[in-house]
Amino acid sequence: MRSASQIAVVAVVAGLGAGWYLYGARLGLPDPLVLVGLRPVAEANANRPAGGARVQVVTAPVRQAAVVERIESIGTARAREAVTVTSRVSGIVAAIRFEEGQKVAAGDILVELDRSQQVAALDRARAAADDARTKLDRARRLRATQAVAEAQIDQLEAALRQAEAQVREAAARVEEMKIIAPFSGRVGLRQVSLGALIQPGTAVTTLDDLARLRVEFAVPEVHVARLAVGQRVVATSSAYDDRRFEGEVTVVDTRIDPATRTVRAVAEFPNPDETLKPGLFLNIALTLAERPVALLVPEEAIDPVGDRTFVFAVRDGRAVRQEVRLGMRTQGEVEVLSGIAADDQVVVRGLQRLRNGMPVHVTEVLRRPMS
Repeated sequence: MRSASQIAVVAVVAGLGAGWYLYGARLGLPDPLVLVGLRPVAEANANRPAGGARVQVVTAPVRQAAVVERIESIGTARAREAVTVTSRVSGIVAAIRFEEGQKVAAGDILVELDRSQQVAALDRARAAADDARTKLDRARRLRATQAVAEAQIDQLEAALRQAEAQVREAAARVEEMKIIAPFSGRVGLRQVSLGALIQPGTAVTTLDDLARLRVEFAVPEVHVARLAVGQRVVATSSAYDDRRFEGEVTVVDTRIDPATRTVRAVAEFPNPDETLKPGLFLNIALTLAERPVALLVPEEAIDPVGDRTFVFAVRDGRAVRQEVRLGMRTQGEVEVLSGIAADDQVVVRGLQRLRNGMPVHVTEVLRRPMS
């Protein structure tokens, strides 16, 4: 039992010493081993710099620079409008009016099917309508002499309306033999040949509106509150190493995916030169916030203690311990939102030996580009 008690005491003392080394020393607390009588005061003081001695440190100036807070995602480019052009009716391909890869306008004829039968049917319908119109005109002239009953005129008027409807139907059948572009864009490969018999639904070609491309991507739910239509998006692709494509968010989904905890968003990119192709894999960078003037310090200057964060600023030859609030992290640097000034010098080497208010000797100042 006595051995167990001794072991427990040793463990407690060791824990106190370790805790003081990690946190208490930085906070300026007295050595716990001195308090319990296990370390002479002289020995503890010997490990500290003498009253007049200065701790040697390396510092770096606070850097001012613009920072952009962004999140990254991936997506696949899609044409704003894309369709496989098909035939609505069956028929023989009589003419192909486009070249593969050609730009076309909405309403342009792409393919014409043989329409001789439909044109003949239209001619018959027009002749029947002309005949019905002539009979009605004659009956109306005879009505003045009461040689034609009113009921007969009603029948002739109904016959004319029916004949005119048949003309419109026959004309529509003729138009159906033309396959037209539903919107402006660029056609793809031709999938039919001259003289081929095609059926309803047969693919003729593809048509893509490449003037603007859409990219759908996922955003973690933690950023949903900061996601909005109109935010700037930058896309890059391994196919174009030296190009950055700028667009903006146009749609944010109304639901969060419970499986991935993400929300889907859509960005549109102007593509006047049609560099971006549908299906291209893109890396997406979404800008959440931009700060033109931010304060940055090297990562080595950060001194975390529990859930708090500190830096040592050198002022009037002494180390001043400042609690700071951090923002974005960049390559090798951290944004400081509060706690330091733009003209401060912060300690990047020698932090472990510092206490608040200690005199210091700056042996080196690390210079970084100021922007």
